[in-house]
Amino acid sequence: MTDLRALLARTADHVAAYREAASEAAVFPEIDPDAVRVAIGGRLPDGPTPAGEVVDQLVAAVEPAMVATTGPRYFGFVIGGALDAATAADLLAVGWDQSAYNHLSSPASALVEEVAGAWLVDILGLPGDVSFGFVTGAQGANTVCLAAARHQVLAEVGWDVERDGLAGSPAVQVVASQERHATIDRSLRLLGLGVGSLRPVPADGNGAIDVAALGDVLASKPTGPTIVCLQSGNVNTGACDDLAGAVAVAHEHGAWAHVDGAFGLWAAASPATRLLVTGIETADSWGTDGHKWLNVPYDSGYAFCAHRDAHAAAMAYTAAYLVGTTPAAVRPPGDYVLESSRRARGFATWAALRELGRSGIAELVDRCCALARRFATQLAAVDGISVVNDVVLNQVLVRFGHDDATTERVIEAVQRSGQCWMGSTTWHGQRLMRISVSSWRTTEADVDRSVRAIVAAARP
Repeated sequence: MTDLRALLARTADHVAAYREAASEAAVFPEIDPDAVRVAIGGRLPDGPTPAGEVVDQLVAAVEPAMVATTGPRYFGFVIGGALDAATAADLLAVGWDQSAYNHLSSPASALVEEVAGAWLVDILGLPGDVSFGFVTGAQGANTVCLAAARHQVLAEVGWDVERDGLAGSPAVQVVASQERHATIDRSLRLLGLGVGSLRPVPADGNGAIDVAALGDVLASKPTGPTIVCLQSGNVNTGACDDLAGAVAVAHEHGAWAHVDGAFGLWAAASPATRLLVTGIETADSWGTDGHKWLNVPYDSGYAFCAHRDAHAAAMAYTAAYLVGTTPAAVRPPGDYVLESSRRARGFATWAALRELGRSGIAELVDRCCALARRFATQLAAVDGISVVNDVVLNQVLVRFGHDDATTERVIEAVQRSGQCWMGSTTWHGQRLMRISVSSWRTTEADVDRSVRAIVAAARP
């Protein structure tokens, strides 16, 4: 029989040792994929293996292939390194093994989501009566919100999409920036609206939607069910749409206004950046991530909706075996998300919010923005290196020399160095280094060390 207490203590030691080492570990590993396959693969044994050996074998085999996203010098894909309390709460969630579908499956999960969701609504400056769902990430949030939008705009013209589907329904038109995130397109595919329903709107020089052009596009279309997708935090530049102006235009034309705020919605949490999301409260739905700027472990996002009935109509379902006595005062979490069998991801979010508090979240946002500006200032001062975007949040776009090949060479060299890791992107027809500063562990010293590695890689 497994000594569970000893096993979990041993596992916790592995986790702590890994996280402690991440500060100085190579940020991206040099690995032989075949060697890893051999270490974890082969023929499945006929008999059982002691649990402790299983854990030790897994750690030995895969830790050399880990990316140090929990460390202070990972600047790719807007990934925050999980906070200590959030990490511990996520370990508890695994140990407790709760199904977070509703009050009957786990009262604890339902109540924690209820409290943490209300805190999120407050921190993000959303109307106090919005509905919310704890989803897997921004993709899930956008899909849930656009499903609610689809329900509402079709219901307004007398069509019940949940009952009758889309075949024969009035056409739903979706209007979005030409610089929208790709998850918007994917959500439209998943929801049966299709990318062919999209009408693109030009963006300004830093990637925010052109509000006047939005009005022109909406005015040029036939009247009918319409969804407008806006953005807080352009994936490349960090630019935020003029939400007050754009939502007003959308509503003037009878459209639902959704805000994709995967990381940029967190600008609302700081007095220093709140102006970037002025008017946020006037939209109809919002999506954001927890595993980005809130620094919650992965598999954490949030969907918010100003129309609770539309949100539940698009998501909720029931079955005879699911019906029971649920107190009216307990919010049913599963009514606002895509999944029924879902992990209790609310515990980690509650822990992150409780650890940081209101001032800590604001400080985290401010510090990451300041560190992004530090990157930009130091790199722009070096001959042959250009910062090509206005750094409004935590995103920096960098070009090396005067051609894509030079930029690609520098990015590859930096990634290979192990000192830090930045991704690449294409923006305005140019290949660029994309630096995303999102981790609570990153310091000025980490930025300076990373700049030195970038400058060294840029030398001919």
